[in-house]
Amino acid sequence: MAALKNEVKGFIVQALACFDTPSQVVEQVKQEFGVEISRQLCESHDPTKRAGVNLAVKWVTLFHDTRKRFREETAEIPIANRAYRLRTLGRMAVKAENSKNMALTAQLLEQAAKEVGDVYVNRNRKDEPDDEPAIPTRIQVDVVDARKPNAEP
Repeated sequence: MAALKNEVKGFIVQALACFDTPSQVVEQVKQEFGVEISRQLCESHDPTKRAGVNLAVKWVTLFHDTRKRFREETAEIPIANRAYRLRTLGRMAVKAENSKNMALTAQLLEQAAKEVGDVYVNRNRKDEPDDEPAIPTRIQVDVVDARKPNAEP
């Protein structure tokens, strides 16, 4: 296999630093650069793994700087962070669209809009000062025996 360009190596190192799996990174490299690499080659760019012990110092530094920045920008639990959720929703939406599943794609786009906040809101609501919410004046609770076919309260 030919040597990878520095641009591709940097991409791999940064993706691994952001906790992407080697399989995910292999797919991303194929999409971004049109280069097919093995998972083993990808994993050799992770200095936290045994395969990456001989990684060049500049890549190790880039990895640790990227990971530090990623951890500072995200919460300790990735799913609790909006950036992580939006990134995942983006990947899912692309996959759903490629599968021609437009209903799921629409749902994922709606979820992403809600995630961003205030994007999925109808701003053309008619708000008039005399529109007051209806205050309930009477609440009635009835208990009905569901075992009887024609039970009345």
